[in-house]
Amino acid sequence: MQFFDTHAHIGLIYDDPIEQLRVIQKAKQAGVTRIVSINNSLHDFARVYPTLKNIPGIYHACGVAPSEVTSPGANYLTTIEENLKLPNVVAVGETGLDYYKQFGDKRSQIELFIQQLELAQKHNLPVIIHNRDAGKDVYDILKQRIPDSGAILHCYSENAEYAKNCLDMNIYFSFAGNLTYRNARNLHETVLNVPIDRILIETESPFMIPSEFREKKRTMPEYLPSTAKFLAEILDMDLEELTAQLWKNSCKVFKLPEA
Repeated sequence: MQFFDTHAHIGLIYDDPIEQLRVIQKAKQAGVTRIVSINNSLHDFARVYPTLKNIPGIYHACGVAPSEVTSPGANYLTTIEENLKLPNVVAVGETGLDYYKQFGDKRSQIELFIQQLELAQKHNLPVIIHNRDAGKDVYDILKQRIPDSGAILHCYSENAEYAKNCLDMNIYFSFAGNLTYRNARNLHETVLNVPIDRILIETESPFMIPSEFREKKRTMPEYLPSTAKFLAEILDMDLEELTAQLWKNSCKVFKLPEA
C-alpha cells in the first residue's frame, strides 16, 4: 500500500535539513511515499524548498497563509508566481481565512485569499485552503471564485451539512489526525456523507496528532497510516481498497501520475 500525505509542514517539524530528510525517510519506510510540503510564508518556502526539491515523491505548494496577512513579503504576488513555475510545485497554498486568532482584519484576509485564488486560476493549479471560524466567507468566496482545478479544504473542521453544500463545486475534503478523536463526531458524520472520490488524508504535521500517538510531541508523516486505518473503520471498507482510492484522489487533484 502507498499512502499520500497531502499536507505536511516539514519545515515546522524540524529546522535542521538533515532531520527533515530523516522525517521523509521514515515516512517512506511506513509506506508514505508521496508528501505535499506546505509552508505558511514565502520566507519558509525559500528555506525548505531547496532542501527537498530533488527528493522523489516530495511535492510542494506555495502561498501565503492568513497568519501572514500583515507581512506577506515585498512583491509577494510576483514571488508566488515565480515559485509556482518551479519543479514539483503542484498547488497554491496554503491560503484562506482564519477569524479565530484575528490576524490583521477580515477585509485584508479576504483580499489576500482572493488574490491567490486568482493565481491558482491563472496557473491552472488547485488551491489548498485553511478555514478556521470563517466557513461562511470561505464558502461564499469559493462559490464565485473557485479555480477550475479545484480546491482542498484541508484539515476539514466543518460539519457534514457544510460539506454537502460544497459538493456542487470541485472541492476535496482532507482529513487529519483529529479524525481519529472519538469526540470528533462532526468529522465522522462528514466522511459518511461525502463521496469517497472527494476524500483525502493528511497529517498536518507537526499538528493534529492521531489518537494512537497522543503521547508524542509532534505529528510525523509516518503516522498517516493510522488515520487511514481509522477512516477505513468508519467507512467499513477494506484498508487496501480505501488506500488505493485515496491515492487515486490525491494524484487526480494534484495532476500527478498514479505510478
